[in-house]
Amino acid sequence: MEIPVFTVDAFTNIPFKGNPAAVCLLLHELQDDMYQNIAAEMNLSETAFIIPLNSKDDFSSENVNSTVVFETLSGELYVRQQGESIVMDFPLNKPTPLGLNEFKDIVKAAVGDQPVQEVCLCGTTKMLMVRLADSCDRSVLTSLQPDPAVLLRVDTGGRVRCLLVTVIGDPGCQPGYDFYSRNFFPWFGVPEDPVTAYQCSSRGGELELELKDDGRLNIAGQAVTVLQGILTV
Repeated sequence: MEIPVFTVDAFTNIPFKGNPAAVCLLLHELQDDMYQNIAAEMNLSETAFIIPLNSKDDFSSENVNSTVVFETLSGELYVRQQGESIVMDFPLNKPTPLGLNEFKDIVKAAVGDQPVQEVCLCGTTKMLMVRLADSCDRSVLTSLQPDPAVLLRVDTGGRVRCLLVTVIGDPGCQPGYDFYSRNFFPWFGVPEDPVTAYQCSSRGGELELELKDDGRLNIAGQAVTVLQGILTV
């Protein structure tokens, strides 16, 4: 069986930057272990498999839909093309501010002795956000080296499944960026999300965010295909 496969760098328009992901085009569903084997072979944090809804269709058919809707565990996700960017329409999932000591052990494991401005928790996504003090800059965020094993040992009562550490941008140093973030997912076997890790490295990764009047959030970014081939299984 031959499967068309692509590697796409997301949230960038420059090859070898942004968030790399594999995309496989399938004509029919595979066994679960085959999905896992292909993902392991691609050796990237994300591997996507696209399957036609109608078995009589193939990928030579012209796609005239301007918007694609995904059904996810957190609700419907709308994706559309806008110029050179892909725009994703997410539920906002507002976080709740917490006291600085409520998750002090996991905060300590993440940022050490760096000063913290704010801690928030989103009950829907179970994401804990730690905002560093405004006296910190990007270099402080970049220098953080949280140990995934230590994060996993902290008992959060199941309330935390991912950790985001963020710091406000510096217009005088790097105009155009409102904030920098790093996102850690050891609870799902991913020490750090690639796009936010690369945001603080030479790869780069840029997201444009827009709060909408309907209470949802637009996340936009560009993407570039860097590899195209055939996977033989």
